[in-house]
Amino acid sequence: MIGQTSLLVIYTGGTIGMVQDPKTGSLKPLSFENLYKYLPVLENFNCQIDFHTFNPLLDSSNMNPSFYVKLATEIEENYENYDGFVVMHGSDTMAYTASALSFMLENLNKPVIFTGSQLPIGMVRTDGRENFINAIEIAIAKEVDTPIVPEVGICFENKLFRGNRTTKLNTENFGAFISANYPLLAEVGVKIKYNRDCILRPNFKRLKVLKELDESIAILKLFPGISKCAVEAILNTCGLKAVILETFGAGNAPTLPWFLDALKEAADRDVIILNVTQCKGGTVEMGKYETSAELSKIGVIGGYDITTESAVTKLMYLLGCRFSTQAVKQLLQTSLRGEMTV
Repeated sequence: MIGQTSLLVIYTGGTIGMVQDPKTGSLKPLSFENLYKYLPVLENFNCQIDFHTFNPLLDSSNMNPSFYVKLATEIEENYENYDGFVVMHGSDTMAYTASALSFMLENLNKPVIFTGSQLPIGMVRTDGRENFINAIEIAIAKEVDTPIVPEVGICFENKLFRGNRTTKLNTENFGAFISANYPLLAEVGVKIKYNRDCILRPNFKRLKVLKELDESIAILKLFPGISKCAVEAILNTCGLKAVILETFGAGNAPTLPWFLDALKEAADRDVIILNVTQCKGGTVEMGKYETSAELSKIGVIGGYDITTESAVTKLMYLLGCRFSTQAVKQLLQTSLRGEMTV
């Protein structure tokens, strides 16, 4: 492959890789030997495109940390052979997987671009063709022999997002994702306009893949009238190491004595509590209101503008690295892969 740009497309499952069986009318996975039938324009790319299909294919609802490790390993084993990677993935949990990969692939200096679709690639009105072609073009784009986007991104509906800044917002529109707290990395029109000031810079260090993930976490989403039993059940989960506390607005929570006592008891057991806003946009500001000031007093950590998807996978990654509790708390307030604005 010397002298020619090369790309590895990894199909993990999901709507984008489905075609309709002409006999039964049901959807079935696409055979990539026939991909050029659906996307003849791929012949126009001056690029060697290879394919790897996961076996078995997974609906994105079944993705888990074991899958993240398998995907990261696939990229690691092929890293030196390709200039970039496109991951075809179901959209429902794409933001989780992209966030996880951003933390696991330390010193990433090549594009890893996730894409998917709302309609199967074999359907007439599919958004999959456009998403896939855009993802390929972005994944192989270079300037002075250096990748323009050397990070994990999500390419959907003519937009490129930083992977660990995204949330799936809509199940029906082709514009399924938002990145409310960070600008687009690129917009696709007649030309692809890259927002270069917002794209991570390559560091040209050797790739390091971190494969230990710790799932000993939980999410506690607050709502008006949440019961003491519900809160205590989550905080007393066996083996719990960290909790993502989804709060109101800028990080606010009830000041009921039983609620604060339950959080304090968990914190005293070295359970890490990360405060993340339920809002799609905006940031946690600990202490802005009295209701969040009480959380600070008992050791709850502010998560700034991190998404829940990114918070989940960052915690799995940090706990898997086996840092001390204090070190994890410090790193949760540090932007490691551009996942939050501090």
